[in-house]
Amino acid sequence: MDRPKLFRRRFIPDETVELKNDEILMLDEDILVTKWDVLKPRSDFTHGVSCFYMKKGWKISRIMDARDKWLYTYCDIIETCKNEKDNIILFNDLLVDVIVYDNGFVKVVDAGEISEALDKNLITVDMAKKALRILDDLLELIYAGRFQELLSSIKDFDAIERKIVRK
Repeated sequence: MDRPKLFRRRFIPDETVELKNDEILMLDEDILVTKWDVLKPRSDFTHGVSCFYMKKGWKISRIMDARDKWLYTYCDIIETCKNEKDNIILFNDLLVDVIVYDNGFVKVVDAGEISEALDKNLITVDMAKKALRILDDLLELIYAGRFQELLSSIKDFDAIERKIVRK
């Protein structure tokens, strides 16, 4: 099978972007792993590796700076839409996110965007409910001390991370 076209849709701001420069490191029915550089230059981070748990609704990203230092893990709540006919995978960003720092501190961010998106009719009530359920599942796993399972459930995740180190 040819490499699928990957797209990310955001509701705030309203945009759909092709992730054409993301390198697919692994893809099966449930999991997609990519390495990537930022789409627009940033001073805080430059690249990373992401694991999309397509059926769970989680995109877990290791965020790295220009010196290849791991900064934190960013967890997007997503909805995966596959178009097999056109070989497209679209990831809807369901607004609320979770940041997990190396010291174990957990921060939920952008939860208010769900209300804003509902007020502006950018998402449906069902999408908001879905986002909150997926968020709850992720937080339950984190608070149960099982977050590392998400990273270690991929064979050789550390080897994948080493591949993204710049020479």
